[in-house]
Amino acid sequence: MAAARALVAALAVFLVVVSVQASKYSREANEGLPDAKRRETGEFRVVRLNQIWEKAQRLHLSAVKLAELHSDLKIQEKDELSWKKLKAEGLDEDGEKEAKLRRNLNVIMTKYGMNGKKDSHLTDTNYIKDGTESDTLDDPRLEKLWSKAKTSGKFSDEELDKLWREFKHHKEKIREYNILLETVSRTEDIHKNVINPSEENLVKEEVLHNKHRELKDKLRSINQGFERLRKVSHQGYDATSEFEEPRVIDLWDMAKSANFTEKELESFREELKHFEAKIEKHHHYQKQLEISHEKLKHIEGTGDKEHLNRNREKYAMLEEKTKELGYKVKKHLQDLSSRISQGLQHNEL
Repeated sequence: MAAARALVAALAVFLVVVSVQASKYSREANEGLPDAKRRETGEFRVVRLNQIWEKAQRLHLSAVKLAELHSDLKIQEKDELSWKKLKAEGLDEDGEKEAKLRRNLNVIMTKYGMNGKKDSHLTDTNYIKDGTESDTLDDPRLEKLWSKAKTSGKFSDEELDKLWREFKHHKEKIREYNILLETVSRTEDIHKNVINPSEENLVKEEVLHNKHRELKDKLRSINQGFERLRKVSHQGYDATSEFEEPRVIDLWDMAKSANFTEKELESFREELKHFEAKIEKHHHYQKQLEISHEKLKHIEGTGDKEHLNRNREKYAMLEEKTKELGYKVKKHLQDLSSRISQGLQHNEL
């Protein structure tokens, strides 16, 4: 009898240990693993993002595109982990933030050709060659403006490179808008097919309303961007222009339309200068990464192991630095865009 009781007690302890371990592993899977364990289990602390990253390794993406994807997934990881904390505190009852996360992930999947559709855009990024002759802008209005600008004689070669970056940035904005529009349209179709109205469906209507506000913000940015491209293409660059990076120019144009005081706008201008310097540094490392990748491919064919190992180390260092800077740029852009969006919404109230 005593032996039986001892066996039951031992079994109870065993079950408690198993239960604690299972809870621990579940919590780590949801909240994130420490850095050392993450290196063993995957690149990211969210299982789904690890699966996407592993799939990307098998695709024929350039070194720069892979680094960009890594930065996008790190931002997604940060947002998902923040959302899980909010959800645990009951602060996303309407599901708006969860819906935005799904939407953002869909944009990432489509942007890098992992949504099952082939996309020629993935071959665009190459920092070694110019590529302006072979790339297309996928919009007759943009193609016409670019053709006029190239033959106008108003731009130096350096200014044409700068203008081309602005055109490509505008093309990307249109593309992301179309991805978001398609996502919203699919959600609305599902919503319209629901016959019985309920509290849950009222919540979904609120989520759709927020999606439309996001679409409206993006469309406003696209229209302002096109007007700027039209003006620059016809008149050339203004010598007093404050910014050169397309994303910074966009932010500054939007900021001037937002509900900022003079002091806030001046502070924002200074922050944009720091942001532009950060982007330029990121561009520098992207170029170095691309050059290093091309050199590594060449050395692999020579059979010089010592030379190969040295270049692999340099490539790995450049890859990590490019990922790190990419994440910082995207996070800073996210923060700046959020502040402007709040200012614009205040104007509409």
